[in-house]
Amino acid sequence: MQRFEYRVVPAPRKGKKAKGLRSAEARFAHAVSEAMNDMAADGWEYLRADTLPCEERAGLTSKTTTFQTLLVFRRAVDPGIDMLVTEEEVAEDLIPAEEPDPDDTDAAQDPGEDTTHEVEEPEDPSSDEASEDETSKDETPGPRASA
Repeated sequence: MQRFEYRVVPAPRKGKKAKGLRSAEARFAHAVSEAMNDMAADGWEYLRADTLPCEERAGLTSKTTTFQTLLVFRRAVDPGIDMLVTEEEVAEDLIPAEEPDPDDTDAAQDPGEDTTHEVEEPEDPSSDEASEDETSKDETPGPRASA
């Protein structure tokens, strides 16, 4: 079974000037053929042109639907490269590499149980002075009434 990869590019919107092309149709056809030839030079085969709806913002809150014309190209993929993922490969990615040990108490904890541990930091002697200053400020009475 032959496999393909696809590339979608926007179709040209305006014609391209060239010597001897006078009409808008001829210039547009030239622009399209140039786009197709550029892709063909890289090994892409023209497949079709599609016109698809595209929702865009119009202003701050409203949206409008515009239609975009796209050119679809494809090229054959090297049969030696497997682009499809098999079910076994997906299963290998989903199964954890290491099963948790049932004897491990951390793994057997209740999911709702808090597993964080508080660590007490050693007190810094310089911080005692700062805390005393703060407490002395807290003990002072409120604003004094002037006599």
